[in-house]
Amino acid sequence: MAYYHSKYSTRKKRSKRSRLLIYLTILAVIPVLIGTFFMYQIFYKTNVWMDDKEKTSVFIPSGSSFDEVKCILYSQGLIIHRNNFEWLAKKKSYPSNIKAGHYLLKQGMSNLELINLLRSGNQTPVKLIFNNIRGKEQFAQRISQQIQADSTSIINLLNDSTYLANLGLNEFTATTIFIPNTYQVFWTIKADDFIKRMKREYNKFWNADRRQKIDSMEMSIVEVITLASIVEKESQKNDEKSRIAGVYINRLTRNWYLQADPTLVYAIGDFEIKRVLNIHKEIDSPFNTYKKKGLPPGPICIPSISSIDAVLNFEEHRYLYFCAKDDLSGYHVFANSYLQHEQNARKYRRALNKLRIYK
Repeated sequence: MAYYHSKYSTRKKRSKRSRLLIYLTILAVIPVLIGTFFMYQIFYKTNVWMDDKEKTSVFIPSGSSFDEVKCILYSQGLIIHRNNFEWLAKKKSYPSNIKAGHYLLKQGMSNLELINLLRSGNQTPVKLIFNNIRGKEQFAQRISQQIQADSTSIINLLNDSTYLANLGLNEFTATTIFIPNTYQVFWTIKADDFIKRMKREYNKFWNADRRQKIDSMEMSIVEVITLASIVEKESQKNDEKSRIAGVYINRLTRNWYLQADPTLVYAIGDFEIKRVLNIHKEIDSPFNTYKKKGLPPGPICIPSISSIDAVLNFEEHRYLYFCAKDDLSGYHVFANSYLQHEQNARKYRRALNKLRIYK
């Protein structure tokens, strides 16, 4: 009996040790499981939320601090658990590796995905669009609204005679390298790099076909763009632009004054004028085509591709005059003789008077 009792006692002690070992193991594993769970939450759980959107843009300016990045993200309400984001960002040394740029965040991104994206500098290009631009100042302002470079840095280059000379430009022709279109650029592009990019796009635009047409017209690119800018401001109707261009080509061929009202508006600088008067024709300006023969020294706006191609494909006809239609449709009526033109002009003036448009 003593032997049996001893054997039973030994088994009992072993059983207790086994249970104790299991308990200790469980106690040791629980913190690991809890830690793993929390690490999973921090690393992989959704932490980017944008209401009903699937994607949203975030712009990180050059020289931004981590606090400024947080402000950008938090002000848009994009981060669900801020402490988790900040903890992982510091663990991955993001505060010392901030990359400026435009980043496209997706709905449901984890902290790990977000931080890896921001650290990588793998920014998404922006679509840069410009059209209906009068001059350098308006152009610089429009572009600065779409990229990081400010308007001052752009306009300073466009007013720098040495810089322009290196591009084959001057103060009057500075805008001729800009072809209105939609371009993909990085938001962080600098003013100088942007202008160089536009010069490359300009070179692509003026392909062999367009250059051949210029050669046949015996005009330069600057002259074509300058004439296109006048056509642009004469009509917004693409289907009559080539006819208007033909009128001006006929006048240039005859060495007439162009007498283009839009050049007077540009010379005066008052773009609210709805009616050009005789007093406006007296302004002393190289852009006054009532007093200066030939084309002005540069464009009066940045013309659209449709206006440039209208000049390159100008309609061959005998018209020497045109005037806005008295139905105020935006279209024009054309004439071969001055007498016919005056009759058309009187009809248009009566239409303006009827609407009490006197200036």
